[in-house]
Amino acid sequence: MREVQARAGTGQVVVIGAGIAGLAAAHRLLERGARVTVLEASGRVGGKLLPGEIAGARVDLGAESMLARRPEAVALAREVGLADRLQPPATATASIWTRGALRPMPKGHVMGVPGTAAALSGVLSDEGLARIDRDAELPRTEIGDDVAVGRYVAERLGREVVDRLVEPLLGGVYAGDAYRISMRSAVPQLFQAARDHASLTEGVREIQAKAAARQTGPVFMGLRGGVGTLPLAVAESVRARGGEILTGTPVTELSHSAAEGGGWRVVAGERVLRADAVVLAVPAPAAARLLRTESPGAAAELGGVEYASMALVTLAYRRAEAGLPEGSGFLVPPVDGRTIKASTFASQKWGWIADENPGLVVLRTSVGRYGETEILQRDDDELVAVSRHDLKAATGLDATPVATRVTRWDDGLPQYPVGHHARVARIREHMAKLPGLAVCGAPYDGVGIPACVASAYAAVDQIHGDLRGVEELTAHPVQSLHGGAGE
Repeated sequence: MREVQARAGTGQVVVIGAGIAGLAAAHRLLERGARVTVLEASGRVGGKLLPGEIAGARVDLGAESMLARRPEAVALAREVGLADRLQPPATATASIWTRGALRPMPKGHVMGVPGTAAALSGVLSDEGLARIDRDAELPRTEIGDDVAVGRYVAERLGREVVDRLVEPLLGGVYAGDAYRISMRSAVPQLFQAARDHASLTEGVREIQAKAAARQTGPVFMGLRGGVGTLPLAVAESVRARGGEILTGTPVTELSHSAAEGGGWRVVAGERVLRADAVVLAVPAPAAARLLRTESPGAAAELGGVEYASMALVTLAYRRAEAGLPEGSGFLVPPVDGRTIKASTFASQKWGWIADENPGLVVLRTSVGRYGETEILQRDDDELVAVSRHDLKAATGLDATPVATRVTRWDDGLPQYPVGHHARVARIREHMAKLPGLAVCGAPYDGVGIPACVASAYAAVDQIHGDLRGVEELTAHPVQSLHGGAGE
């Protein structure tokens, strides 16, 4: 085992994890003048952002869009030279496959919660629409410190709103269960509205009015070549600024020394690094293992974070054989009993895919939600078969694909159950006792790309003694919206 000190000294920071959060932290640290080493256990950078190809077409095999209404992700793309590759979706018109038909995705809602019953006309039954109107007559629902989205919305507007619209939208973001997901952490706008208004629909209308007043530009943004190219560009920028990124280098030990001026000792295989500060940008289970000795309390809390697994099935067809409905794709409510939970018509959603591959139609489906294990135990051919079965039932598509790819994201999405914000606060309270240590990434303040970048910047500020970013995220988590259809 050899000890590496050459890059150490004042301002040496080790970032553990090279997903988008870890890379964004490294990028910001280098701007601040630190010396940075990034250690990544896997053989590549990017985490859940993964560029790939199918039948010669460039595609995303992980996340495929980023929320543009938050500045962090789009700004980072510009900073690393991708400004000319930023592209909004070519179409933002999506559908919902429910009650036996593809129906236009309603407008005038906040994560499926409508401001008026009319907003969900065509998706809900007459009984379901009538139930929404009762909201104005109900007494205030006390929500306390937190409440499950599904429980609160069902109590105010009826279960049909949750089962037919809230569930598929939230499930697309978290692969979770709306009746478990925290409203405070996952849909903070609704949580505040529930505190401020006796009527939920009145609160939604206020959210919509405020959004309309400041609405400019597209809600979502992609990148020509795929969002998976973003971490590659950030990594290139990190290296160009003098940062070191080591893949295939799992960290096995993390310890803090009070002697010799303090600092951190990071063990990764035969390599031992000394650092003034450490940023942990890894999934909660990995963070728990590394903190077990130095912060048993934080480790215990992190060990309690649950994850959902899912798989993406990407299919390529000859354009002449694959007619699809208009729009970017569709969502599927679990209550309808289908296997897939969504499909994205990638060639229609992203103009650059169609431009680069005029003879192909590329689409993808997603399968797997929190608590579902049987479907993900099937082999790749079976996942392709059930995807094709559901696509035929939804759209009539019966052609044979020229190529298929299955990408599995085991334990890919952290769950935000009721009380998640309190768990995160306890984690940070335990870690505050350890100088020069911060966490960032999807397990904390939001699962989307802007949320991960924002948490990375807050972590960098924290190790420099500025807690304002962490406090802002704690008070106002970054809401992750569904990008139309897909995941």
